[in-house]
Amino acid sequence: MNRIELSSEDKANLVETLKNKLQALVEQHVDVLESLAPAVKKRVDVLMEIQSQHDELEAKFFEEKAALEAKYQKLYGPLYSKRSKIVSGVLEVKGEAEEREEKGVPYFWINAMKNNEILAEEIHESDEEALKYLKDIKWCRIDDPKGFKFEFFFDTNPFKNQVRTKTYHMIDEDDEPILEKAIGYTKIEWHPGYCLTQVLTKESSESTKPITKIEECESFFNFFSPPQVPNDDTKIDENTAEELQNQMERDYDIASTLRDKIIPHAVSWFTGEAVQDEDYGTSWVDDEEEDDDDDEYSDEEA
Repeated sequence: MNRIELSSEDKANLVETLKNKLQALVEQHVDVLESLAPAVKKRVDVLMEIQSQHDELEAKFFEEKAALEAKYQKLYGPLYSKRSKIVSGVLEVKGEAEEREEKGVPYFWINAMKNNEILAEEIHESDEEALKYLKDIKWCRIDDPKGFKFEFFFDTNPFKNQVRTKTYHMIDEDDEPILEKAIGYTKIEWHPGYCLTQVLTKESSESTKPITKIEECESFFNFFSPPQVPNDDTKIDENTAEELQNQMERDYDIASTLRDKIIPHAVSWFTGEAVQDEDYGTSWVDDEEEDDDDDEYSDEEA
């Protein structure tokens, strides 16, 4: 996903475009109500009051859901920590017959991600060597502002700095939070000649000397340079606004996949078990099997 550059000449107001669409929906809503017969409108008014009461309960549900998720995120922590130590070779598994030169589980995370359809589309052949050094991925909630943060930990690799971070800021709505913006806090410091997100190209003609240009190229590591939302007073045209919206949705799809599927069930993606069910991790097993295999499942998913 390449980061787009917005020139001052063709900028229209993205926020204003979205507000205009919302205003059109509001006007359509008013037209519908005004077209109803008085008796029908009274009934609809009562239905709207019922909906309002439902929405209040739903808001409480999402509040309690967030608190419950935060509680269990802390409980998952020790399991993820143990998993990380085994994958990286820091912790050896008891009962191994002999000491082996190969430590941990090589290429664990890259293989887990490549087995997921959404992430596989983002990983290019040129990325694979660098991603083999990926030794852990973590995420955590943040409260001010609300959202969540990723940390990607790399072993010795083509980067000078070995931790990549990315944060998502969310806005509370009546139901699920919505994305406000994503920020890649850690700029990748590539060792000379290893940059995977840019390529050098040369342009020349008979009358001029060759000109070397730097061009953006497709790479998984563009994930750490997310598309930027313009300020309220920045103008972009409708086509650019739509392209930016698509980029943001794709970026959030990748983040959601990492947060909700890959990190919690990494070993099942590594082995390929999760590939058969794209909703893996929620309803892939029935209640009876879950009760019978509870202890064994926890060990496997950790």
